[in-house]
Amino acid sequence: MQLSSSQLEKFREDGFLVIRNFLDDKSCDVIREIAEVHLKYKIEPIETEYEYIGIEKDEYKQSIRRLRQVYDRDIVFKNWMENREIRPILKQILGEDIILLTAHHNSIMTKLAKTSTHTSWHRDSRYWHFEGKNLVSVWLALGEESSENGVLEFIPKSHKMEIAEESFDEKSFFREDYKINRDLIKQKLFFTLQKGDVVLFHSELLHRANANLSTQDKISFVYTVKGKSVKTIDGTRSSKFKEIELPIY
Repeated sequence: MQLSSSQLEKFREDGFLVIRNFLDDKSCDVIREIAEVHLKYKIEPIETEYEYIGIEKDEYKQSIRRLRQVYDRDIVFKNWMENREIRPILKQILGEDIILLTAHHNSIMTKLAKTSTHTSWHRDSRYWHFEGKNLVSVWLALGEESSENGVLEFIPKSHKMEIAEESFDEKSFFREDYKINRDLIKQKLFFTLQKGDVVLFHSELLHRANANLSTQDKISFVYTVKGKSVKTIDGTRSSKFKEIELPIY
C-alpha cells in the first residue's frame, strides 16, 4: 500500500494524516484482548496517571495510563510494529529507510473510563534526543475514539513552526494561558476514529487529548519510527533501547 500524491502532500502540509480502515477488526481485537490482560494484572513496565500528573489521589495511583515497552511483551504487539503493509507508506513520508524505535512510545496508550486525565498540548520531541527531526508516530485505534473519550487533537502545520521558548512551561507543555498560544489553539482539529484507523503524525506536531468521560475504556497502540539519517544522541534515554531496521522487500 502507498499514499497518493495528495495524501502525501497533506501529511507534509498539516503534519498528520488519518488512514481509515487500515487494520482489520480481528487483528485489532486480538491486540486489544492481550492488552486488556496486561492492564488487568498491571504487568510492568507501566505508567500510571499519578506518575504523569503528580496528583496524590488513589484513583490516579491505580489508573494505568500506558503499558510501556510493548515490542517485547507479546509477538502480536511485535508483529503490528513490524507490519509490512505500512512500511511503504512510512518510507514515503520519511523519504528514507525506516528505523523502528523502542525507546519512545512503543506503548499501549489508555484513557480509562472516569479515572483518566487530560493530556496537555505538547510536542513529543520535547523529551527525545536525536540529531534531526525526521520522526513519525503511528497511532492505531482499537475502538472508537471521540472527543468524549479522549481522541487526539492536533494543531495543523505546527510541526513547521518556530515557537518561542516562553510558549512552553517548565515541563515543556504548550501554555494555554499565553495569548499567542490561545490564538493558535483555536485552529485545532480532530477526527473521530474507528477501530482499525491509523493516524500518522510528526514528532514536532503539537497535540493533546481530553480525559475519557465515557463509560468505556479507550485503548490505543502507538509506536514511532525515524529516518535512517537521524542520529540518536549517545548517553541519553533515547539511546538506551534497541532500534530495528524495517526494510521494504
